[in-house]
Amino acid sequence: MRTPIKLSVIVPFFNEQDSIGPMHAAIVSAVAPLQIPFEMVFVDDGSKDATLARAVELARTDPRIRVVKFRRNYGQTAAMAAGIEYATGEVLVTMDGDLQNDPADIEEFLRKIEAGYDVVVGWRHQRQDKLVSRKIPSIIANWLIGKVTGISIKDNGCSLKAYRASVIKNIPLYSEMHRFIPAMASIAGTRIAEVKVRHHARRFGASKYGLSRIYKVLLDLMVIKTLASFAARPLLWFGLLALPLLIAGMSVLGYALTASLLHNSATSLPIAGSGVIFLTSAFILLCSGALGELVYNLSDMREHDFARLTQRVGRRGAAIGIEAP
Repeated sequence: MRTPIKLSVIVPFFNEQDSIGPMHAAIVSAVAPLQIPFEMVFVDDGSKDATLARAVELARTDPRIRVVKFRRNYGQTAAMAAGIEYATGEVLVTMDGDLQNDPADIEEFLRKIEAGYDVVVGWRHQRQDKLVSRKIPSIIANWLIGKVTGISIKDNGCSLKAYRASVIKNIPLYSEMHRFIPAMASIAGTRIAEVKVRHHARRFGASKYGLSRIYKVLLDLMVIKTLASFAARPLLWFGLLALPLLIAGMSVLGYALTASLLHNSATSLPIAGSGVIFLTSAFILLCSGALGELVYNLSDMREHDFARLTQRVGRRGAAIGIEAP
């Protein structure tokens, strides 16, 4: 390695008492020869077996291990988010705790980070999983994610990824969002690379994932599409939402007034009232979009002003011998 980089390897565990010891040994044997400072953040996602006890025992013998404990099972994304929050490295590597990811691939990920990439994604090109329950849904999901987000990643579901801490710590994670990190990071203009990685068959225990997560992935995909398309244009998004209500309100009010004039009778209050409700809802949505536009533009202006202020303070500090922030 050319330049020492402090590395954090983040591994969530859920009922992996037989895997945590071999995983620790594999990480140490893969990273220690690189001669860079590193830590391991082991996140116990509410395990019911001896996973936590073995993690604590390992931490007593290896000071490079930090253990994060959940009171109950919150899921892989929440565990990864906690590990990312507590990690102190400049480069963060995430991986599964079931020994299917190989820590020996970390060296190649660090090379890509040194080459200037911000996010490096693993690609399990010879995946050792069941065809129907894992491989086929994964192929469909990767194709769908690429079409919706415009970010073509061969294997979004691979947990073996590397990030610059300055990038990943600013990306909110919840539900099943960990698989959409490349798409979310692309909004900020980050450089993304893919690396072929080894994939091993599960040695201990049973898989915690299956077809039951599909609906969560689809819902999260809708959220990502909305963020990617309208994050900088909230007025457009709220305007599109308000358009059907506006059309419905004008149609209902027009019908009520036309019927009243043609039959020379009083306007139907229920029908007219429905039209007013539709139009009011459309107006509220438009006002919300305008407010969102204002907040976005003000925050953008503040970032530019802060950057200019930091530059001025930095130049002044250098001139009088004070270290710039």
